Amino acid sequence: MTTNPMAPSTAAAKTTTSLSFHHHLITLDTTISQSIHTLFHSMIPRFFLHLLEYSADFRLSFPVALSLYFTPIRPTCLIPFLLGLLLDLLLIGLVKSIFRRSRPHYNPSMIPAVSVDNFSFPSGHASRVFYIAGFAYLFTVFNGTGWFLVSVWTWALLTSVSRVLLGRHFVLDVFAGACLGVLEAMFVFRFLRI
Repeated sequence: MTTNPMAPSTAAAKTTTSLSFHHHLITLDTTISQSIHTLFHSMIPRFFLHLLEYSADFRLSFPVALSLYFTPIRPTCLIPFLLGLLLDLLLIGLVKSIFRRSRPHYNPSMIPAVSVDNFSFPSGHASRVFYIAGFAYLFTVFNGTGWFLVSVWTWALLTSVSRVLLGRHFVLDVFAGACLGVLEAMFVFRFLRI
């Protein structure tokens, strides 16, 4: 059996190339995110950005949705919706603890609510709002009201953009969170429907 004397150097070269690509991607993401934050964060009223941030917080969305369970107008899709919110919380915490990407350095005043929130990738707010928008679309929660779906998707997009403008996340964090949220909605629609 013969061995290839070039194999170790080839593997090392692939690893170096992979690390180099990753480094360039993170650097580009950081540069673009900081440019967007610097250019636009003062153009939009801060209270509006904070309002979007609070509207998508799990500590608001889950209790409000859970409270509907105890009302006579309980929607039939409420249980899958709640399970999806819990799934989102679990997946975001897991992915953040794996990647452990630091939050933007240009927002040093950010105080995390829980330890996993020290990490930036992916954006939990983006995943949550896109989960809600995807859920509303797939479950046709408000069938026949296109304006509602447009409003929900607009809210999801604005909330996600606000994460970059507030300096809470990088663009790739938000993009990954949005993709994850849509995938969660599809998963709930496919496997958790009652």
